[in-house]
Amino acid sequence: MVTDERLRRILDTLPTRPGCYLMKNARGEVIYVGKAINLRNRVRSYFQAASTQTPKTRRMVREIADIEWIVVGSELEALILEMTLIKRHRPKYNVRLKDDKRYPYIKVHWGDPFPKVTVTRRMTDDGSRYFGPYTSVWAVHQTLNVLRRIFPYLTCDRVITGQDRRACLYHDIKLCAAPCIGAIDRDSYRRMIADLMDFLNGRTEPILSRLQAEMEKASEEMRYERAAALRDRIRAIQKVVEKQRIIGKQDVDTDVIALARADDEACVQVFFIRGGKLIGREYFVLEGAAEAEDAQVMADFLKQFYTEAAMVPPEVLLPQEIDIEEARIIKQWLHGKRGGRKVEIRVPRRGQKRDLVQMAALNAAETLRALRAQWQTDKHKNEQALAELQEALGLPSPPNRIECYDISHTQGVAAVGSMVVFTQGVPDKKLYRRFNIKTVSGVDDFASMEEVLRRRFRRWQAAQEASHAPGAATGPGSGRDAAFALLPDLLIVDGGKGQLGRAVAVLEEFGVSDRVAVVGLAKQREEIFFPHRSRPLTLPPHSQGLYLIQRVRDEAHRFAITAHRKRRSKRGMASVLDAIPGIGPARRKALLKYFGSVDKIREATPEALAAVPGINPSLAETIKAHLE
Repeated sequence: MVTDERLRRILDTLPTRPGCYLMKNARGEVIYVGKAINLRNRVRSYFQAASTQTPKTRRMVREIADIEWIVVGSELEALILEMTLIKRHRPKYNVRLKDDKRYPYIKVHWGDPFPKVTVTRRMTDDGSRYFGPYTSVWAVHQTLNVLRRIFPYLTCDRVITGQDRRACLYHDIKLCAAPCIGAIDRDSYRRMIADLMDFLNGRTEPILSRLQAEMEKASEEMRYERAAALRDRIRAIQKVVEKQRIIGKQDVDTDVIALARADDEACVQVFFIRGGKLIGREYFVLEGAAEAEDAQVMADFLKQFYTEAAMVPPEVLLPQEIDIEEARIIKQWLHGKRGGRKVEIRVPRRGQKRDLVQMAALNAAETLRALRAQWQTDKHKNEQALAELQEALGLPSPPNRIECYDISHTQGVAAVGSMVVFTQGVPDKKLYRRFNIKTVSGVDDFASMEEVLRRRFRRWQAAQEASHAPGAATGPGSGRDAAFALLPDLLIVDGGKGQLGRAVAVLEEFGVSDRVAVVGLAKQREEIFFPHRSRPLTLPPHSQGLYLIQRVRDEAHRFAITAHRKRRSKRGMASVLDAIPGIGPARRKALLKYFGSVDKIREATPEALAAVPGINPSLAETIKAHLE
């Protein structure tokens, strides 16, 4: 039953065409994204008798304050749009891949005359070939270490002419085929890279046959060094292939997918079978799977995984059936991703394929068990760290919300303040905020910190006033930003007594000094300074409390530096010179005319700078210090 008049009007005006719908809460956050053949029928079904809905759906419906919809031309377009919207908004009630924003891939730059092999987190339509996604960048680099010893590909940025006088060290240690000196021609190099791609796809038998023939021919022609190099490559490939389990026929390409669940967590294991061999496996953790049926979790995983996958095989094996209509549209979508070639989604009932699905399920269960043990250990460490801080700092309760602030600038230019938030010992990055310093000129970290904290608590004050106003608006533009709406249990400023004194003054100004614990953290000996106390505290080395304080401080420092660099890069070359004290339009023009560019000015010595008309030795030192 819909009691909200605004929602009733939306439901009454929904179109009957295919499309996507976005459910939003009172803060304007997207909490669920769905697709439908008939938007009106699907969306209105959420507001029917609650007895027919799952507890998860009932909770979601209670949160809905607004509904947006987007009409598309077909159900297939709706599926593609749904995946894009879920990836963009990460709604809490959707089943979604955890940390899926940028999985690593192996990228072969096939569009280049002499292709390189790199790691990337973004697939683009640039003629390159991609392999992945992988869940561990460490595993990607381990794979590349093996590949490079078998297929010594380029890693430098040289323009390859084949006429260079000498190769780099990598050629000497057999990690580069050295096309730069003509040690391998373009066609042979590209054939080697094509072998590398076949190797990644599990197609090793044709490579081994050809290399064997080339080795024998080189030996017959008494080119023994070439024959030895080919022999070593053959042995390296055979060593890797020995570890790959043969599953079936050589022309079989299949993904085997299985699911394991425990409480609110879900883990999916994918086995990659290429050319009849099990060449690799990856696991993916899912969020938002609580109370969802296994079939729905699996369907949602298929859509999100193959949105990211660089390759779609002709066959996908699952442990159970998914909704018939959902399977139909997913197969149609995968058909398009394979370039019009057929894709089958099967649930094997007997034989080797069923055994493979069971093996994947067993691996998924073991992976989830190990992950849960790791998560429990991390949770225990965080709880221990918070308990240690509570005792060491004399807090009434564990500091579940910790905020830390830092200032970054270059000689006072493009100054930025950072605010990072840790919730229960874990970084809460959606609550991070940066502040471009507006009221402070020159180098004054104390005044900058005071400005940042004053702006932060002014936003908190506005959020409090908005929450008590009758009929007050909510959402991003209302002043009720979640980052500022709550007070921290512990506030840390990166610095010693000076920074701490400014922080205390701001807390007293806003009347919250008795509600917010505040400390200053000095870098040299990790000393913690307290208000109105002369002696600092040093936490025991190797304590969890110290590690947490350091992580919080380092994260604030990293976030501040990143924001400062972005701001500084936007100022442009002229702004860099204009920001130096004592440099006006005339002197800036003289410097640029004398040296030609800011980079040349940056490389110049103070003596060379002082040779410019209007630049004295003292100003030359200032310019040098600023640009460094």
